[in-house]
Amino acid sequence: MDTISSAVETLTTGTNTLFILLGAIMVLFMHAGFAFLEVGTVRHKNQVNALVKIITDFGVSTIAYFFIGYWVAYGSSFFGSATELTQNNGYELVKFFFLLTFAAAIPAIISGGIAERARFNPFLLASFLIVGLAYPFFEGLIWNGNYGYQAWLENSFGAPFHDFAGSIVVHAFGGWVAFAAILLLGSRNGRFRNGRLVAFAPSSIPFLALGAWILTVGWFGFNVMSAQTIDSISGLVAVNSLMAMVGGTLVALFAGKNDPGFIHNGPLAGLVAVCAGSDLMHPIGALVTGAIAGGLFVFVFTWAQNNLKKFDDVLGVWPLHGLCGLWGGIAAGIFGLQGLGGLGGVSFISQVIGSVTGVLVAVIGGFIAYGLIKQFTPLRLDQEEEYKGADLSIHKIGSTSVSMDD
Repeated sequence: MDTISSAVETLTTGTNTLFILLGAIMVLFMHAGFAFLEVGTVRHKNQVNALVKIITDFGVSTIAYFFIGYWVAYGSSFFGSATELTQNNGYELVKFFFLLTFAAAIPAIISGGIAERARFNPFLLASFLIVGLAYPFFEGLIWNGNYGYQAWLENSFGAPFHDFAGSIVVHAFGGWVAFAAILLLGSRNGRFRNGRLVAFAPSSIPFLALGAWILTVGWFGFNVMSAQTIDSISGLVAVNSLMAMVGGTLVALFAGKNDPGFIHNGPLAGLVAVCAGSDLMHPIGALVTGAIAGGLFVFVFTWAQNNLKKFDDVLGVWPLHGLCGLWGGIAAGIFGLQGLGGLGGVSFISQVIGSVTGVLVAVIGGFIAYGLIKQFTPLRLDQEEEYKGADLSIHKIGSTSVSMDD
């Protein structure tokens, strides 16, 4: 009997390890989506820089999260022996990999907002600070109950803050850190002429669409596999993600007047918003959540582009991740209630307080990290470098460059 129990336990831990590993790989692939979404949106002279930023930011994030961030969030480190690390089929290692892909999404989100005029090394340093310190501080507060924050919310308002897959912890956090970075960086040269907006058209709608599709497909690993164990998997999360994606797409279609950029960001807005309550909502609630997010993105992005001359958010990461993520945290406290078809166990007040806390930590962390770096080195390219484009100015090669032998 003991042999059978041992075999079952080994099978369970092995299955859980494989399950979360597959989730980590799916979310890792989402970073290709971030890359191509940016490649398709920026002008041709900045496409190489977009690709390089995403993959190098992931490398910097891995080092920061492995040596500092994971310990800040969960109190665990990887300085023990390999024998200790491989217990339970190395589940803890793979869990780190999975959560790392979430952490590394923060610089990937920021990258889209600061595109076309940011210097390379200062923002790599900022990524290290954000992923190593600011993000895991809030991550641990919510997902590990650090400092008694969740216990205080539960005791005061009947339930802790609920964020199943990161509407606030990942997306809103990244979007509001980007908000700080964009303000400190300033607008691209030539964006306004004689007081009128000059629209910089996307360089490649096919690349933009490819990025959106990669992100959309990977999101089902992002959301569903946030269960982290095979026995906790829920089909409700998958269908809610689907419905929110569709809601965001269709509203962005109509609100954006058939604009392909809005249409392909619409599903992402819906998916950002549904992350927090995807395990609680009724599918109709998820559809409404995604639909509101799709409209929110289109209207706020359009308004900001036309009215905020110094706030130049190239990919619209603040409305897409920052505002839609904020809406998602609050929406979990609305459509997660049993009275609106949800499973319950949430408090609207806790959702509001937790969401606002995430925004405050992100904005403060962003201003500290980028503001501190700005004291020692410029954050943006000079006027000539920006005119030539980040590809030639930073990487000494263009996206369509050929060698003399070709």
